[in-house]
Amino acid sequence: MRHTLTIYLFFLTLCLPFSKLSASEKLSEIAIPLNNWMSQRVLSYAIGDIVEQYGNTVTYHDMPASDQWGAMQKGLVHFQIEIWQQSMAGQFNRMVANNLIADLGIHQVVVREEWWYPEYVEQVCPGLPDWKALDQCALLFAKEANPEKGVFYTIDWDYQDADLIRSLKMNFTIDRLKNEEQLWRKLEIAWQNKEPIVLINWTPNWTDLHIPGRFVEFPLYSIECETDASWGINSALINDCGNPKRGWLRKAGWPGLERANPCVYDLIKKVDFTADMIADASSFVVFDGHKERKAAKRWLIRYQNEVNKWIEPSCLVSM
Repeated sequence: MRHTLTIYLFFLTLCLPFSKLSASEKLSEIAIPLNNWMSQRVLSYAIGDIVEQYGNTVTYHDMPASDQWGAMQKGLVHFQIEIWQQSMAGQFNRMVANNLIADLGIHQVVVREEWWYPEYVEQVCPGLPDWKALDQCALLFAKEANPEKGVFYTIDWDYQDADLIRSLKMNFTIDRLKNEEQLWRKLEIAWQNKEPIVLINWTPNWTDLHIPGRFVEFPLYSIECETDASWGINSALINDCGNPKRGWLRKAGWPGLERANPCVYDLIKKVDFTADMIADASSFVVFDGHKERKAAKRWLIRYQNEVNKWIEPSCLVSM
């Protein structure tokens, strides 16, 4: 987890009683979480720039996605613009159902999070993208330290991949890397040498624009797959299916945001990302090499026409 000390200091020093604001008081310091995938970070900075144009002070706080829910409930951070279905739906749905966070709407984009490989791998593993073909080719993905099993690379997100491997009896093991940068470095090396690799990926992402590839096709997702062992091809274990192919991407916020800062609340409700918007946000950093804040500025210029539709002119403050 990045910047752990920063997170702890933030929680210790930030003034807590946002929820006690009176009806006449306006929240003018907006706190935005920065998670550990690039599009979320760049887009958070971009939206933060608009929030500043509304006359607010913006602070950014590195934290893993797992920590943001309690922080959002308490008003320690005020909104999240990228909530991905497969990795976050459970916590999001529980928090919304109990009125602990506010559902601020859904983006038009359709998303997917799944095992993924570069297109060239199909040349050495016929039958892909079917998961059975991948399993038959497992040794192509093995490492010298463990030549008997293929390696699936991921990071610190829990997609029940261990359950999937176990329930489908796949000849794979998991290598959890520290962060997204290490993941993309593994992909870069494999791509340059045209070596077989399978790793966690998602769409929209920078790879959509620069590295042709495909998601592994596991048994079709069903909610019963996660709860009913008798469902699916393994009648003894759950999670014997892939992830949703057409997942949602949502936004959420602190429950007091609408009252405390209507302009920011209305902005986040209007924000609506397309696939190109998200892919470019990550590509500007991962592929083009820009710093995150510069990438956010570049993104705002490229999508100025769309962004202007989200902005309420009466909320802008003259500079």
